[in-house]
Amino acid sequence: MTHKPAPHPDQLALDWEKDPAIEAMIEARIASRAEAAAFQWRLRLVGIETCMMASLVVAAGLALDQPPLQTIRTGLIVAGACFASGMLLIGLSGACGILLTRLSRWRRK
Repeated sequence: MTHKPAPHPDQLALDWEKDPAIEAMIEARIASRAEAAAFQWRLRLVGIETCMMASLVVAAGLALDQPPLQTIRTGLIVAGACFASGMLLIGLSGACGILLTRLSRWRRK
């Protein structure tokens, strides 16, 4: 036989089913944390992609007996371009998401 434990008299009694504002507040906090985590993962992926592309260019240049300084310079240029394009992609996808959210809210009204 199970019974619901009685709360302490000094404890604030919250009825989750009857107060949708609390549930909405919790969902909003969870959504903001998930969005922040997704942004951090995107930054990590851009960083990994940048390092991989630069190292592949440098490795290919050295394997083809190109001058080392020119190979490293080319790898840095590729890394910069890869990082810039990744950041641009993150920014544009975020802007597109905001635009689509506003558009869907506008259409509901």
